[in-house]
Order: sequence, then C-alpha cells, then structure tokens
Amino acid sequence: MSLCTLIGVLDDGWASLSDAARRRVETASVVIGAKRTLALAEAHLSPEARRIPMDGALSRVPEWVERACIENRAVVVLATGDPLCRGVGGVLSEKLRGTPAGDFEILPNVSVLQLACARFHQTWDAVRIASCHARDAGEWTIGAPPSHALYPAMRAIARYRHVFVFTGPENTPARLARALLCAGYASDEVAFSVACRLQGPDERLFQGMTLDEAARTLFPEPNVVLVRRGSDDSEGADVLAEASGEKKEKKGIRDLPIFGFDDSGYLQRAPEKGLITKQEARVLALAKMRLSEDSVVWDIGAGAGSVGVEAARLAVRGHVWAIEKNPDDAANARANARRLQVTNYTLCEGKAPDGLDAWPNPDAVFVGGSGGNLPGLISAIFSRLNLGGRVVMNFVLLENLATATVALDAAGLCWDLVQLQASRSRPMAGMHRMAAQNPVWILTAYAPEK
Repeated sequence: MSLCTLIGVLDDGWASLSDAARRRVETASVVIGAKRTLALAEAHLSPEARRIPMDGALSRVPEWVERACIENRAVVVLATGDPLCRGVGGVLSEKLRGTPAGDFEILPNVSVLQLACARFHQTWDAVRIASCHARDAGEWTIGAPPSHALYPAMRAIARYRHVFVFTGPENTPARLARALLCAGYASDEVAFSVACRLQGPDERLFQGMTLDEAARTLFPEPNVVLVRRGSDDSEGADVLAEASGEKKEKKGIRDLPIFGFDDSGYLQRAPEKGLITKQEARVLALAKMRLSEDSVVWDIGAGAGSVGVEAARLAVRGHVWAIEKNPDDAANARANARRLQVTNYTLCEGKAPDGLDAWPNPDAVFVGGSGGNLPGLISAIFSRLNLGGRVVMNFVLLENLATATVALDAAGLCWDLVQLQASRSRPMAGMHRMAAQNPVWILTAYAPEK
C-alpha cells in the first residue's frame, strides 16, 4: 500500500468518505489540505498528526508529500470532490512522477461538477469545464488580455453552449455575470445557475438567473456556476442580424457566420472618412493570413476593427492585439468587438510600432495603416514574427505599395501580390447596374524557408 493517498471529500465531511478513505485519514501522520477541508476531518485525525494547510501554496504540496514519504510517514492529501477534475490530482501526478511518492493512491469522490449538474438536471458529459479560481485580477474590462483570471471562463462561454465554471473567493459568480454584461451579452441571453455549499447542511441553489440578477447577488461560498446560452456550440450572437438581412429568433440567439460580415454592420466613421477594410478585401486578407485556432494576431491600424474582430472569431483559442491612433476609430473598434461578443481582442490606442514590445510574438499580422513609417514598421514586425508567420498589408495607394515592396526586397523577404477589383450591384431605374469599388492591392510577405 502506498504511503501517500489523495482523497476526495465533500462538504458533508466524514459522511462523504468510504471506509477505506476513513481508515487512511485516521492513521495518517501528515494531513495536507485547504483549511476548510482540514476542518471537515479534524475530529477524526490523530492528535499526533501534522496538519499542513495548503491555501495559497499548491505548488509546495508535491514537496511536502515527497518529504513525508522519504521519512516513511503516511500522508493524506484532502481535496474537494474528484481530485482529478480540475483539482490537485493532476499537479501531483505530474510533479511526483519518478519520485518515491510517485505511486500514490487516489480515492476520488463524486465531483462538484457531477453534484451541481445533478441539482440542475443537466447532463454533465455535454458540459465544458472552465475555472476562474485564481488570483484577483479585478473586474473584467473590454479588451482584457489572456492574463486576466476570468479569461479562460469568458472564452469557454463564448465558444460553448453549456459551461461549468469553478469560481473563487475573489472571482465570484457575480463578477463573472458582470463580465458577461460588459462583454456584450444581453441579461436574458444567458441562464445563470449557481450551486453553493454543495452537500453541506446549508446548501443553496440559484437556478436560471438573468445576468442582471446574478451580477448583484452575494452568493454563499464556496460555489460553482453553470452557464447555459445560445442554441449551438459556435461563437457569436445575432447582434448584426439586421445589417446582414437576418432575423432574430424568438427563443435563444442564433449564431452568425464566423466571418465575412457586411460593411454596414460595423460602426464606423462617416463612409467618406471611414477606415474599414471592405468585405471582399477583408475575406481575402484573412485567407492570406493563414490563421489557425490558436494564432496570435497583430492588427496594425485597426480602423473600425473589422479585420481584427473577424480574425478573433477565427482564432478562437488565440488572441488578437490591435492598435489604432485615431480615438474615434478606436472607440468604434471596441464597440464592434463588444457587439460581436469577442472577448479575445485587445485594442490599444497609439501609433505603431510604439507599444508593440509589450505584445506576444505574432503568428500573423495585418497592416491596414502604417502612420507614414512603413519600412520601420516592416522591420519591427519581422524581428518578432514567429516561424512560418505571414504579414498581410492592404494598399490603395501606389506609392505605399512601392515603398512596401522595396523595403521587403531590401530585407531579403518573400512576397506575393494580388490586385482585387470588385464591383457591387446597385439599383438603377428598376433594374441593376454594377458599381466598381476602388482597386485594392493585397501584399503578403513572409520570411524565406531556410
């Protein structure tokens, strides 16, 4: 029998443990657990047993376990529910592999996920799991980066219909509800259910709340959240339906196509002054960028944000970093991201390349504006571009195109060029004519293969 046992316990304490688990707890000489779980077992611990609270010190648990095993002392680690369901089990399995404590035994309990889903009559095999049980990163804001503690939960909710969220003392259900409202979700678009103190004598359930209700509720701790939204497992909501000629369904919100929205669906400055990449050029530019689900994307000169926002919808596990120097355009880009509920998009106000050094290296870059420093910008981008990355630049002026190709040639970079000239139908005297748009040059640049 292993010296180390990882045991799952629920909030009804001793009653939740099997006979085998109880024997291990009673005979352990070292017991590790959160203060709350240690308190659940306190009455049954040996007076001589060493109690080690692991609150805020999860990374040290493998060290404590290994030391106890080396000293030939029986050690028990107490965890909530199933330790292998977003619990300490994964950490111990990884860190103790190949050590004297590597053969530790796991006695799991019913997971909190299973309990909550049972309370809410939700089949748990269809639920995605996310967690914001992390450090306090403050309230969610538009453009919050991947380092924000709510980011994994926000991305899971954007992508999937049913999401189970492990919360924390700071990142509470109410904070998550406020984050969803901030990101553009309607209050009644999400059914928000919270299970509090599961299996405890004071268990409480809050089922099917609106976001507004949940955002102002103080929930008993500990708690977990079940978020149900939408009609299928794709990202987005029917927020541009009117501009796209689509109708909103009465029940639920039908998701839009991933990209290729009508120009009129985007907030932008007056058409004669607006900075938006037209639909035809936008679709081709996105194809030339060769995005994958986890791409890190830079959008330089974001304008109304159409390319960056649609890139974020394609790179669902990635993130888009955008920069725009005009405050009015930046405000429109943020509003467009919010209308499409895009939560993997961060917009900075400024003039590139200032501020780019704070961004992660990109897999793809779109340049819609250079601020008059195209050679310097190209150099800055290619000094950071990940292996195999693509840089796509759209031009309507011959002089800018010439400047870009000269700079690329001087740097020994490869490029190819497409001239796109599209015409759109316009009504005329009860019939239709074709109206030409301005030609656009789409320049794709990349480093030569070595």
